[in-house]
Amino acid sequence: MLTHTGGGLQGSQAKAIVTPPPGFNLHQDKLDGYLFFVPDSWLPVTTSGNDIFYRNPRNVNENLFVDVSSPSSSNYSTVEDLGPPEQAAKRTLEQYLEELMSTRIGVRRTGEILSADKRVGPDGKEYYDIQMRVRSYASRNQLAAYPGDRQASQELEWERRYLTVLGAANKRLYQFRLQTADNTFENAADKLLSIAQSFRCKEVVT
Repeated sequence: MLTHTGGGLQGSQAKAIVTPPPGFNLHQDKLDGYLFFVPDSWLPVTTSGNDIFYRNPRNVNENLFVDVSSPSSSNYSTVEDLGPPEQAAKRTLEQYLEELMSTRIGVRRTGEILSADKRVGPDGKEYYDIQMRVRSYASRNQLAAYPGDRQASQELEWERRYLTVLGAANKRLYQFRLQTADNTFENAADKLLSIAQSFRCKEVVT
């Protein structure tokens, strides 16, 4: 079982035992205050630059990571501070497209929001579940003299599905992001959705 240590959970949360289903490990970061289930075959990547990053060694398109906002620059009471789910989803999609922006000539990225919902987790906290699809188009003729010529020759390069869970605790915003290829999502949808919805963020004692 994979567990990060440091800090402590408050009150009854510290005594709660979270047991992953068969085939999964529990990843728990007690310092930053979050946990989730991860398939026991997925591997941690320690050089990603993220708070935590896992990848599926059998599928290079599947990975997940958690991002936590800086305690010095955020003041979130609940996830609803982001506005309704649809508004938070739009902002999240804009963030992803900005991150995925390419400096390659003739490359274009587009995205669409597939769903944005609010739910109450087993811990009583509110979370936003967001599904998005992002596509990358690349030109077959990157050396074309005119942008219109490059755009006319663009072909689909890749298409990804993103499952994002947003939550708030410790005055910080938590973002759980799971990525997979869109054309294989349906075959593993139940597993991937259960991974995403296992994410919880918790108050910690500093």
